[in-house]
Amino acid sequence: MAVTDVFAHRATLSRSVRLLREFRFEQPDPARFYGALAEDTAALVTDLWRAEQGLAPTGQILLDVGGGPGYFATAFSRAGFTYIGVEPDPAEMHAGPVIKDGTAYVRASGTALPFADDSVDVCLSSNVAEHVAEPWRLGNEMLRVTKPGGLVVLSYTVWLGPFGGHETGWWHYLGGERAARRYTRKQGHPPKNNYGSSLFAVSAADGLQWANTTGALLTAFPRYHPRWAWWMVRVPLLREFLVSNVVLVLRPPIATGSTFAAS
Repeated sequence: MAVTDVFAHRATLSRSVRLLREFRFEQPDPARFYGALAEDTAALVTDLWRAEQGLAPTGQILLDVGGGPGYFATAFSRAGFTYIGVEPDPAEMHAGPVIKDGTAYVRASGTALPFADDSVDVCLSSNVAEHVAEPWRLGNEMLRVTKPGGLVVLSYTVWLGPFGGHETGWWHYLGGERAARRYTRKQGHPPKNNYGSSLFAVSAADGLQWANTTGALLTAFPRYHPRWAWWMVRVPLLREFLVSNVVLVLRPPIATGSTFAAS
């Protein structure tokens, strides 16, 4: 069974439309947006785990790099994972629901994770790589801390896709700095995701190239597209504009020692 076969039944057009409708609530109603995204992400990772391991994820340690507020903690705990969140920004960490007792959160950078090699079963990063100046250093760290035979799920927003500019809208096609200046003029304050400091131009090709060099890539697919549109991720140039978010699924090889030291 292919690793995506279990999840594929969820990847319907109705799911895509439902998630697209939620995006507009990211800033006015973050609980609604992040709650829906967290539930969908927990279902995705659970299905990927079941496809690879053939069993439920009960008790498996999941490290969420860039976990932000507690929405993902709640969703993954309900799914049966033992959740650990990593977040460098304390304000972001406390922007959501109260973290429940027993949920571990660590303040740290995703590019220098304070965890031992081969220490977690699943390492997730959801929509974080585009906010990191060295995204593939983050990816290497995720591989380093994941047990051989475990799963790494790295999902990020493609710069040239329709959501690449985040809250600045499609103005990013005229340049990230110009889009940020326009947003500041219109809104009276700079965007939360400011190009060059907290938002970077990451392409689909960049992620696929990095993933292929690791030797650990299982599959890659568009996160929010229906199953019948997943072929787009395999077409150069087209994927940069039509694949809004790429999911890279990797499995560290079962071998002695670690070959994924951060560069």
